[in-house]
Amino acid sequence: MGRTLQADYLVVGAGAMGLAFTDTLVHESDATVVMVDRNDQPGGHWTTAYPFVRLHQPSAYYGVNSRHLGTDAVDESGLNAGYYELASGAEVCGYFDAVMRRDLLPTGRVTYLPMSEYFGDGRVRTFGGEDIEVAARRVVNSHVEVIVPSMQPPLYAVAPGVDLVPPNGLPRMRAPRDRYVVVGAGKTAMDSCLWLLQHGIGPERLTWIKPRESWVLDRAAIQPGRQFAQVVLRDFSNQMAAVQEADSLPDLFGRLEAKGCLQRVDRSVEPTMYRCAILSQAELAELRRITDVVRMGRVQSVEPGRITLDDGVRDIEGSALYIDCTADGLGKKPVTTVFDGKHISLQTVRTCQPTFSAAVIAHVEATYPDDDTRNAYCEPVPYPHDPIDWLRMMYSFNKNQLQWFSDPDMLAWVDGARLNALHHVTSGASARARDRIISMLGKQLPLVNQKLEALLAQA
Repeated sequence: MGRTLQADYLVVGAGAMGLAFTDTLVHESDATVVMVDRNDQPGGHWTTAYPFVRLHQPSAYYGVNSRHLGTDAVDESGLNAGYYELASGAEVCGYFDAVMRRDLLPTGRVTYLPMSEYFGDGRVRTFGGEDIEVAARRVVNSHVEVIVPSMQPPLYAVAPGVDLVPPNGLPRMRAPRDRYVVVGAGKTAMDSCLWLLQHGIGPERLTWIKPRESWVLDRAAIQPGRQFAQVVLRDFSNQMAAVQEADSLPDLFGRLEAKGCLQRVDRSVEPTMYRCAILSQAELAELRRITDVVRMGRVQSVEPGRITLDDGVRDIEGSALYIDCTADGLGKKPVTTVFDGKHISLQTVRTCQPTFSAAVIAHVEATYPDDDTRNAYCEPVPYPHDPIDWLRMMYSFNKNQLQWFSDPDMLAWVDGARLNALHHVTSGASARARDRIISMLGKQLPLVNQKLEALLAQA
């Protein structure tokens, strides 16, 4: 073993959550941190994502707490027209690079080891072959490793002669094809379909292999800025009302859709998937133009002119380009305790907001004296896969909110956090209006959770 580095924290991975955690920790304490990452630049999966990827939530809600992302511009054209900007993948990578080089490293308390592999027990090997031991009080890991299609081969057999690419390969395609076959039902597949439509591929030339239909969120209800405050608050209220009014799980999702809290591309198909994907109404309208949608289960194999699926075979005529969008994304690890002795497992503690969650965990780590107290403020919110997870996420997040509301100091921090969606709703309100919102939530959330318990018992 070579040299030894002493630090308070060893953060494994310089992805979005690792950076958001480190940013808050460094700004709110005098801690020292060693960050180990296998990539050559910070940003995690963003460094390998497809080039046309964008955030599907406003830039204002993403990144680290201390540095703003974007310019708070409202898009005037395109499928996001009328809504706040969505940072591109390149913008996100540049932003995280600036966080590391302009904010974290200049403190002198952060050591960054890119192109390095972590083997556990504090053992690190750099790209140059140096072995380093990191002696740290706490080891911080992201509990979820995001996997995008470019990071793994397809999960089905692909015969010679089949022209198949991950979404990363689309912008490099020059020769037109008779047909474009998008494989996958998640946000990556939706993005790929929209990219093709926006680049002149008519919907009649698209085939969409969708093993499942997904519930998605409406971007109109997830906006910062005073002009959207009433819409956002109405959506919160509608969610709580739908839960209180529902007498069964199907009834709940019917009410959520009727109130605009959830939506789907194909209204004739019952969704069996939920991953926090967000679409504008314009994007939904575009996706509904695709009529050749194959619902025959998952792909088993692809050979020239033919796709074999769980429930049969589909022939594909003419030249075809297949776009593989089947990576699982968030994975399926069950939640675990956030603060556990020497280990901190970064997980979401607010629905669908990973970087805000990592900042919360760092603030709680820096502020509260013991792990039992810290865990009381940070119950993990499970990553969603199925529609039932909408209820599980809301239930756990409501418990966290009630804990935060009970502590004036924690409430003040959450209310002022740039990454918190509710901050953008209340920031322009008077103190009286803000207190009224918090009071309403404090009274309603216990009743909502009682009903969620009853609905979850039906599952």
